[in-house]
Amino acid sequence: MMTTQERMRRILQHQEADRIPITDIPWPSTLERWHNEGLPSNVDWDEYFEVDRFVQFEVDNSPQYPTKVLEETNDYRIRTTSWGATIKDWKKHGGVPEFLNFTITDPDAWRVAKQRITPTYDRVDIKRLQDNFPRWRSEGRWIYVYLWFGFDVTHSWMVGTETVLMALAEDPAWIVDMWNTQLSTQLALLDWVWDQGFHFDAIQWPDDLGYKGHQFFSLPMYRELLKPVHRRACEWAHAHGVVVELHSCGNVLPLIPDFIDIGVQILNPIEVKAGMNPVELKQKYGQQLTFHGGLNAALYWEPAKLEAHMREVIPVMKKNGGYIGGSDHSVPDSVSLEQFRQFIALTKELGSYA
Repeated sequence: MMTTQERMRRILQHQEADRIPITDIPWPSTLERWHNEGLPSNVDWDEYFEVDRFVQFEVDNSPQYPTKVLEETNDYRIRTTSWGATIKDWKKHGGVPEFLNFTITDPDAWRVAKQRITPTYDRVDIKRLQDNFPRWRSEGRWIYVYLWFGFDVTHSWMVGTETVLMALAEDPAWIVDMWNTQLSTQLALLDWVWDQGFHFDAIQWPDDLGYKGHQFFSLPMYRELLKPVHRRACEWAHAHGVVVELHSCGNVLPLIPDFIDIGVQILNPIEVKAGMNPVELKQKYGQQLTFHGGLNAALYWEPAKLEAHMREVIPVMKKNGGYIGGSDHSVPDSVSLEQFRQFIALTKELGSYA
């Protein structure tokens, strides 16, 4: 049996392995449910299901605004974030929090925040790397840095959707400056991490550019404003021999050739319910991209339909490598431990190269 790193390397070279790599993202509330249903508290979920061992670390590129809990009940917690947002987290179910308020709402507020963002080494949890990196390597894990920059995290976690979309049309310079500052801070810190001898396998960042059937803004706007920032991340990664994975939810079909152009190597999550067809994408771009995901999470509760879907998708996607198995988003807390066990078992069966 291959390690995760061995398996990933072969799949990325569009070669067969023992099986496709398999990974996913259970919500915290999903893990809580699974623990109640028999997942041992001292065993990681990926170890329990014997799927691939991915590990991420990140560096802090926020303005480091004070974080505190403003209100807490049995159902929710209202808190402030280091990005200056006030959010409401739900305790009894997972998903995206409710965003109540933002500190950075205009260029003047951004200029104040920007003064708080400097690439000092205390923004890196170097002790976590020192304590764990050798073990991660000896276990053959796939180690990646989770970056935090771009349209999605700016509009959702930092400024607000309507404000960012209006500014992209009326005053794009301050939005682009935020994107570049976010990325530049991270790359400066990662240069230092790399120089300390911690050489990871990949970078990944979330930048949801689509929703059901459409994109948040036009292809020309992407090419003019955001693509150069995405390209900077890809160029840094390639200069260090590091793989590039982009997580972009929704329908991003018109953007895929541009993702390939800048050097994205893995595209995730291939959201079926938004209009992304993994089989068609494999046929069109299978020699240029590795696809991660594409298994319709909306079918978790219809086992027969999910099995038929998986039997249609996985055998095509795994041909000549270039595919990482997983749902087309994440694992919500409505999925039981047994349901997910069946999902993983079938993914392993269909994803085997034996």
